[in-house]
Amino acid sequence: MWNRNVETFLGCEASFDEASIVLFGAPFDSTTSYRPGARFASRAMRQESYGLETYSPYQGRDLADYTVFDSGDLELPFGDPIKPLRMIRTRTEAILENDKLPFLIGGEHLVTLGAVEAVFAKYPDLHIIHFDAHADLREEYLGNPLSHACVIRRCWDLLGDDRISQFGIRSGDRTEFDWSRENRHVSTQLFNFDGLEQTLEAIGDKPVYLTVDLDVLDPSIFPGTGTPEAGGVSFMDLLDALLLVIGQSNVVGCDVTELAPSLDPSGVSTAVACKVVREMLLALG
Repeated sequence: MWNRNVETFLGCEASFDEASIVLFGAPFDSTTSYRPGARFASRAMRQESYGLETYSPYQGRDLADYTVFDSGDLELPFGDPIKPLRMIRTRTEAILENDKLPFLIGGEHLVTLGAVEAVFAKYPDLHIIHFDAHADLREEYLGNPLSHACVIRRCWDLLGDDRISQFGIRSGDRTEFDWSRENRHVSTQLFNFDGLEQTLEAIGDKPVYLTVDLDVLDPSIFPGTGTPEAGGVSFMDLLDALLLVIGQSNVVGCDVTELAPSLDPSGVSTAVACKVVREMLLALG
């Protein structure tokens, strides 16, 4: 499990023992409701990450100075999501047992649930910060409660009220928005990151899981995703928000999901996703 992957993400070449962060891929998109292809994201991101420099002028930091271990992709079966979620949870548990931070690359957004289950088991006072175009708060989608359209609702089943804060949301069924407002089940900020700093102040030093669905970005910047939604944030808006969360909260686990590289033949979406991961790794340090 902890042998170095043959092909690693840019700069993530530390051994498992010396690493503080462990990267792993979850190539799964069997519940994708519109355009599939997110299962290929982690492989494409490893290959294309070498188009970037290890140095970030945004932060003045270099991945060459950090210890990140890339453990490769899980070999997830297609179809029924129960076994893949169990495998993701098991890998996340193993990373946490070794006092390292798990960094998951999806895959569709449902993969977040397996990681959150493991992190919540270790940190029962966990909070979730969620960046996305979609609320993902459906009770079920086409009769399936384990769908990427339901992932945050399933996380709420674990954490309960007032522990999940969403930003950038601009799409969802009316019942999702009605439900989120009910008894402050979930805090939902529409369209942008307004109120993020106040949310982090309220959370304080409690553990945070940060989940980033890349379709929070505007599709003019990031078209390579399964369900693009016009009206998204800019790359710099997202970067500023990520640095704020990581710099001002106790992030104990995170993920980046919903790149579908084949849907953007230009490769720009994959390049953007790689840069998001690089900046997150550097900020997590």
